[in-house]
Amino acid sequence: MPLLRQAGPDVLLTVHVQPRAARDEVAGRRGEALHLRLTAPPVGGAANAACLTLLAQLLAVPKARLRLVAGPRSRTKVIRIAEATVAEVAAHLTPHL
Repeated sequence: MPLLRQAGPDVLLTVHVQPRAARDEVAGRRGEALHLRLTAPPVGGAANAACLTLLAQLLAVPKARLRLVAGPRSRTKVIRIAEATVAEVAAHLTPHL
């Protein structure tokens, strides 16, 4: 699965999450996924929530436009970004890759 792909009016973003890190940050790419380090533990959905919060900040979009569509219990997740284009998302992520 590619890092970014258009799905109708939305974009699907593949991320790899590393919970319990020292700080919340983008750690580049990991294969075909954006590698995120998160301070939150993988318990009770805390890492999933932290993932969406960090992505909302990076992409400068409201958190309500982001939805976890695959991988809620996996380190590899797919996030749906509503009403976006691959070019817009890539422009926000490029400085972090």
